[in-house]
Amino acid sequence: MIDIANLVKTFHRGSVNEVLALSGIDLQVKKGDFITVIGSNGAGKSTLLNCLAGSYPVDSGQILVDEQDISRWPEYKRASQISRVFQDPLLGTCGPLSIEQNLALANRRGKSHGLKRGVQRRNRDLFRKQLRQLNLGLEDRLKDSVGLLSGGQRQALTLLMATLVKPRILLLDEHTAALDPKTALQVLKLTQQLIIDQHLTALMVTHNMRQALQLGNRLIMLHGGRIILDVSGQEKTTMTVEDLLEQFYKVRGEEFVSDRMLLV
Repeated sequence: MIDIANLVKTFHRGSVNEVLALSGIDLQVKKGDFITVIGSNGAGKSTLLNCLAGSYPVDSGQILVDEQDISRWPEYKRASQISRVFQDPLLGTCGPLSIEQNLALANRRGKSHGLKRGVQRRNRDLFRKQLRQLNLGLEDRLKDSVGLLSGGQRQALTLLMATLVKPRILLLDEHTAALDPKTALQVLKLTQQLIIDQHLTALMVTHNMRQALQLGNRLIMLHGGRIILDVSGQEKTTMTVEDLLEQFYKVRGEEFVSDRMLLV
């Protein structure tokens, strides 16, 4: 479904702060893949997602979605096919608008916008039905401002908005990192449920290696702007955190000496 070939992205080109963020990334993603993405800080994880979404223009390389070249498409054009959930719970929703107004905006993704009422009666039944699966009581608060919600509630709402109209690709960029452990677990369960129920194709960046191993059918590790590990199936199922750390230090040419070391 997604074919990324020799993708290169450099920041601050020609300056003393030049950084090669992606160094010839090659990645093929099958329809229905749920890929967890890990790597050290600066490895290129978020940059890869931003380039796929069109937030960053690429220096060179090609991005194909269902054999269609979207490499030069602007971000707004890709948004009709690609949904995102960010690390910051505030980025995926509009605080001053009500819950139903936010959902109405999400429900119009990829469609034309005309001069008519933003929230229609028939939409409210759909919104309540979708909100019930969050188990947060938001189905009874449709007219409440989103700004009144907690970070966890906003992130759960953002995830629902991102999948209200089924996207071809769902990008999750450390979307539980800013949440407390209990709320993060709830959002992760919802994430897995939505991806399985809707048969979504998804890439999820995480710093939590246990999450990366437990979720999804495939795992890739980035380092220095390159993919250094790509595992799936039985190999992923039997892999441990210690195995991941050993692979990481092996690539860096260092000896892994402690299972207490963290990949950060």
